[in-house]
Amino acid sequence: MSGFAFADVIIALSIGLGLAAASGFRVFLPPMILSGAINLDLIEAGQFEYLDGWIIFAVLSAAVIVEVGGYLIPWIDNLLDIIATPAAAVAGVLMMSSMLDDFSPAMQWSMSIVAGGGVAGTVQTGTVAVRALSTGTTGGLANPVFSIFEAILAVFITIVAILAPLFALALVVIGLVYAVRFIQEKKAKSIIQKSAV
Repeated sequence: MSGFAFADVIIALSIGLGLAAASGFRVFLPPMILSGAINLDLIEAGQFEYLDGWIIFAVLSAAVIVEVGGYLIPWIDNLLDIIATPAAAVAGVLMMSSMLDDFSPAMQWSMSIVAGGGVAGTVQTGTVAVRALSTGTTGGLANPVFSIFEAILAVFITIVAILAPLFALALVVIGLVYAVRFIQEKKAKSIIQKSAV
């Protein structure tokens, strides 16, 4: 593999992981942003040909409104997490696989499932843990604040993944480290509380 080809692979992986992470925050925001950018000719469709067209943009926009709006309502947001967790993993797989279509199918899908689905699932699990903590400590009153922050992060990471993929990769790695630590700490506290009872 030449240096140029290797660089292309790293960029593709960085974009894919960035978009997968953004999907962990909000499932429909990354594809909606990509669709809008493609339709406005800001970026080439390339691997995201399926997002080309104003009808798909309209459908994704409606889905974003429902998703973001639902997360602003305490308790409904916790119910949405039941659906969003597997959906985020699927979205992460699709975002990643779109960037790896030059790979062999076996490599493309195994990397997409492990890396894309894993990153999106970990990010989503982290947001679920934060929301559960917020619900337990504030009765859900602070949940809309966290939901807005998550939506902003989804937009930010999607844009960074497109414009500065290596920076997005660094953000994803740092974010994953913190997400895994937070999830582990929450699980440890839960085990201690259960054993104390």
